[in-house]
Amino acid sequence: MRIDDEAVLWSASRADRAGRPLLVLLHGYGSHEGDLFGLSPYLPLRPAIASLRAPIAMGYGHSWFPLPEELDDELSTEDAETATTAVIEWLDRVAPDAASVGLLGFSQGGAMAIELLRRAPERFAFAVSLAGFALPGEREGDKRMSQLAIPVFWGRGTDDEVIPAAAIVQTQEWLPSHSDLDQRVYEGLGHSVSDRELADVSAFLRAQYAAA
Repeated sequence: MRIDDEAVLWSASRADRAGRPLLVLLHGYGSHEGDLFGLSPYLPLRPAIASLRAPIAMGYGHSWFPLPEELDDELSTEDAETATTAVIEWLDRVAPDAASVGLLGFSQGGAMAIELLRRAPERFAFAVSLAGFALPGEREGDKRMSQLAIPVFWGRGTDDEVIPAAAIVQTQEWLPSHSDLDQRVYEGLGHSVSDRELADVSAFLRAQYAAA
């Protein structure tokens, strides 16, 4: 499994992104690299933005791992680990010297953002998980992630009928003890991103870059 370098959408040329922090966008299930890239004009200008295409081709888009039939589906967890390795290898190829790397994912991409923190907590400055969730099981990096208290923005809507309630409960229990969590819940929001949430995400990102 490999990230397609040619499919990555960049907000800046190679020369213009030298020495700048990197913000990696991870789209949701069945979507594509152009989806979250549309948010770029509303995000801080400081980072260079790279929007990746998930490596598993579907009839109408791409995915990071197959959707689990149940929350504790071990096959999906294994596939997520494979996709996580593909993103790490892409970073090694394309941005080994990035000043810092942040993550922003939606839905399944939000789950991937958390998985990447769990795999390599010292490599990432923060993560934004929009309508995302934490996959079950333990990872080698969980203890270190907890020690580092990496900033995580987790936003979700009260009317999201896509993410199972059990996944929300599990994430509510897991994230507070493994991150410096900024949890936001938006009344009436379904499985999407609202203007208010986008403003909160932008403020969160600005705070991270200011602290750096």
